Amino acid sequence: MNGLIALVGAGEYLPIMNDVDRHLLDSVNTNGRAPRVVCMPTAAGQEGEKSVDRWLKMGVEHFEALGADVTPARIIDRESANDPQWKSALENADLVYFSGGKPAYLYETMQGSRAWQAAQKAWARGAIYAGCSAGAMILADRIPNLRTAGLKSLEAFQVLPAKFIIPHFDRMRRLISTFLFAIRPQLKDGQFILGVDENTALIGKLDEDWQVMGEGKVHLITRDEEKVFDAGEKLYIP
Repeated sequence: MNGLIALVGAGEYLPIMNDVDRHLLDSVNTNGRAPRVVCMPTAAGQEGEKSVDRWLKMGVEHFEALGADVTPARIIDRESANDPQWKSALENADLVYFSGGKPAYLYETMQGSRAWQAAQKAWARGAIYAGCSAGAMILADRIPNLRTAGLKSLEAFQVLPAKFIIPHFDRMRRLISTFLFAIRPQLKDGQFILGVDENTALIGKLDEDWQVMGEGKVHLITRDEEKVFDAGEKLYIP
């Protein structure tokens, strides 16, 4: 991915994230046309039509209010992820946004799919990847099962060098604390976990400084320490 990556802890499509999403849209060079956004509710694909419709409606209303040209991509399973109708919209997108849901389902649905391949073409030329909750988690090395205290995890896309990316970090701190107690001693030198609070985004590019935006904090956790970064602060992710 050559463009910006936005890891969002929670709050997708809500007014609280307007400043974050304006920043993302302002960062793409569209030569005067409206930025092209594709909203994907894939992670919620098992929640039923009502939930999918809600995510699509929220995404369209949110980004249209910010001046974007929005495509609501109803990609909710392997069949729709391989539907060629989405190829053009994804390849030509300026921003592809994955809203929240189940990270394992999102990864399994997108892995090797035509939709993922089309989106990769957009990211290779500099389009933005934005993922909230599950959409952020799939970029790490592994997807954790927090309820097993780190005993189980699944492969992820390994775009970022983080061992795990954990959204909702502030709201789920009790559950996360049990997970961290079990998993931190297993981290090797150089390995780390990223935690992103709700209504917060960590935005940057590979091998560059990343910026914290929003209401909360970002947590960089190694075997020996936890560093906390407030909104406006920067951190380096190799």
